[in-house]
Amino acid sequence: MNFSRIEPHPDLNQLIECYWTMQSDEASPSIEKIIPDGFTELIFNYGSVYKSKNKDGWCLQSPNLLAGQISSYFYLENTGPTASVAIKLKPAALTQLFSLNMQQYLDKIVDLDTFPHAELANLKEKIFPFKDEKHLKQILDDYFISRSTTAAENPIKDTLSLIFSSNGMASVAEMLHVAQVGERQLERLFKRYVGLSPKYYSRIIRFNYIFQLLKTKDCTWSEIVFRSGYYDQSHFIRNFKAFTGEDPSTYYFEEKNMANFFLKKTD
Repeated sequence: MNFSRIEPHPDLNQLIECYWTMQSDEASPSIEKIIPDGFTELIFNYGSVYKSKNKDGWCLQSPNLLAGQISSYFYLENTGPTASVAIKLKPAALTQLFSLNMQQYLDKIVDLDTFPHAELANLKEKIFPFKDEKHLKQILDDYFISRSTTAAENPIKDTLSLIFSSNGMASVAEMLHVAQVGERQLERLFKRYVGLSPKYYSRIIRFNYIFQLLKTKDCTWSEIVFRSGYYDQSHFIRNFKAFTGEDPSTYYFEEKNMANFFLKKTD
């Protein structure tokens, strides 16, 4: 499986985290675990589609998808050789660009081909065909720069910046001080623009920070627990299991899979 992360134009820094492509010629079914990373996505599959597993079992996905925030892990399985293009958006971007209420898409992956928003439903027509990654980046940059001229203001921009700069360890009091609104109002804004409460979203960003610390190769588990703001090792393990379903001692951090590609921000 080959992944590629493509950096968007600097003018899109407040809206787009990255573009990415993935391709695999492997036809045999293989199960991938998807783990929360705090971003939403628009995904376009031009190879075989995937099956996803939720509480109701496995279901076949559509080729073109909008993926909202996820609060825990879930599984994907390919149905043949795969190829995908995706836009990974900043947490509030889908509301800013397309006026979506992100609480409606929490833990949901929806079919863009039947989506009741003409601009999103037709986005694939602007992307395909593309010649190569350079051409793809140009197409996406041009589209989102044009779209950004009418993007709404982000009322939780400063709070999100605090969450990211503190690696998810800012207190509620610190978030409220930056937001200059009450706790209930901040929670309402987060649920509309992100899909999750500010506290739960912070938990995801703090969990992500573990993967960044592991990239340094010189952190012990005790140092990781301390630097990522957990009270003790048992608290750390409980949170890790909540997001991955696994104990950190048995998780394959070096495996080349979708979850590690995104959480470790691999090029």
